Amino acid sequence: MKRCFPKNDDAPLLTKYHDHEWGKLNLNENYLYEMMVLESFQSGLSWQLVLDKRENFRQAFAGFNVKRVAKFTSNQRKQLLKNRGIIRNQRKIDAAINNARVMTKMHHEGHQLCTVLTTLIPQPIINHPQQFTDIPTQNRLSRNLAKEFKEIGFQFMGPVTTYSFLEAVGLINDHIEDCP
Repeated sequence: MKRCFPKNDDAPLLTKYHDHEWGKLNLNENYLYEMMVLESFQSGLSWQLVLDKRENFRQAFAGFNVKRVAKFTSNQRKQLLKNRGIIRNQRKIDAAINNARVMTKMHHEGHQLCTVLTTLIPQPIINHPQQFTDIPTQNRLSRNLAKEFKEIGFQFMGPVTTYSFLEAVGLINDHIEDCP
């Protein structure tokens, strides 16, 4: 039986994430927000680093509660910039707060991010690549969705981050063939 990548006892969080979350459909709004935050913070960095800091992100971003993060004040933003437990990138922090506000506005208007996603992707896309190196970093769908995200008001969700986000929430399943 092949795996997407060899099991690594030195990276148990990565193995756990791969085996139990990545590519598994989860369209809960707060989970969508969590993955949007984590994927945007991962941009330019390793996923292992983000997973190592995931619980710190969870605490810093109010348990990824969209309504609570949308109400963050400038003082809370400043505290995030000082928080050594997370990735302290001003643009990414601002985007995370902005994206919570965008989602909250959508909710007030009777819309949900999961509906936006499932309108474009009614069923999860299962690619079954032969090997991990066959997995693309973006595709036409992620480029189009990134444009739509920008029009809606989301920030830091370009085509590559959007593709990773779709994999994270299970709308694209890129587990290689025969991966458990």
